[in-house]
Amino acid sequence: MSNKTGKSDTPSKAGKPVIRLKNIRRVYKVGVERIHALDGLSLDLYENEYVAVMGTSGSGKSTLMNVLGCLDRATAGSYELDGQDTTKMGDAALAAVRNERIGFVFQSFELMGRLNAIKNVEMPLIYSKDGWWSRHKRAKNVLKRVGLEGRMKHRPNQLSGGEKQRVAIARALICGPSILLADEPTGNLDSKTSEDILKLFDQLHEEGQTIILVTHEEHVARHANRIIRMRDGRIYSDLTTEQDPVHKETLQDDVLGQK
Repeated sequence: MSNKTGKSDTPSKAGKPVIRLKNIRRVYKVGVERIHALDGLSLDLYENEYVAVMGTSGSGKSTLMNVLGCLDRATAGSYELDGQDTTKMGDAALAAVRNERIGFVFQSFELMGRLNAIKNVEMPLIYSKDGWWSRHKRAKNVLKRVGLEGRMKHRPNQLSGGEKQRVAIARALICGPSILLADEPTGNLDSKTSEDILKLFDQLHEEGQTIILVTHEEHVARHANRIIRMRDGRIYSDLTTEQDPVHKETLQDDVLGQK
C-alpha cells in the first residue's frame, strides 16, 4: 500500500532500481486553475519487473507514463533512470534517452503507412549513433523475435491488428531499451488477439525485459507481477499481483464462472 506522501510501501528489492522517482509533481495550469496530475509521487522500479499501472481517467496514470518516458518533464522532484537524473538533462539528452533506453508501444500502433514492416522497425535506428549500418539485420532479427518473419515486406494496411502491434513491439525493442513502456497495447484488439499479444509480453518478460504497462483492464493487469493503482495523482496501492485484492476477487469470479 502507499502512505500519505504518495510513496509506495512495497518492500524494497535487492539491487539498484532501474527507475527511481522521488516526490514527483506535475502541475498543469488551466486558466486560473492548477491541476495536480502527479502529487508528490515516489516509486522504485527494478530490472526485469513486469508492472501494471491502473487507475480511472484523471488518476494520473497517463501523466506518469509520459514522465517515465521522458515525453513530459516533472514540475518538481527527481527521476533517475539507470542512476542518471533525467530532470537535469537538456532536450537533446532526453531525446537520446527516449531513443536508446526506452521503448514505446501505443494503443494505436503509430506505424508509418507508406513503409513496410522492416522499414517501420528500422526507424529508431536512423537517430542512433551505432545502429544505422546494421539496421536491416537488427530489424529482421527483432521481427523474428516477435513472430513476424513471414510478414517483413508487408505494409500496415496489409497486416492484421495483432500483426501491426507486433511490428510496433519490434520497433520498441530495436534499440535494446532498458524499459518497455506500453500504453493500453491491447485496446484496439479483439480478445483472442489481445491474449496473443499479452503472451508475447509474457515471453519478453521471461527473457529479461523490464515492462511497464498502463491499462484499465483487470485481465490485462493480471499478466504483470506487480500492480500499481493510482488515484488523484498518487499511488494508493502497490502490491504483487498475488497480493492485490481486486486481482484476487477477479480471479475468484473467473473460477466461479467456469463451474
